[in-house]
Amino acid sequence: METLNQLMQQSAGVGGGVAIGAAVGFSIKKHRTGSTDGLIGGSVFVTSAVCGMVGMGCYMLVLYLGFGG
Repeated sequence: METLNQLMQQSAGVGGGVAIGAAVGFSIKKHRTGSTDGLIGGSVFVTSAVCGMVGMGCYMLVLYLGFGG
């Protein structure tokens, strides 16, 4: 269990960065097109949060396998 906590702490920055980047990108897309196609529940916040969690999970896997910093 301690390994999981350590991996989450090391990966939190990556997840946050992916979520912020996705939020900016999806906000621009929604503003320019005016549609919510491709957004989970039509929400930029929910979609970017899911992207951040997936990014964090992928980086946790990379760290666990020993390929990351």
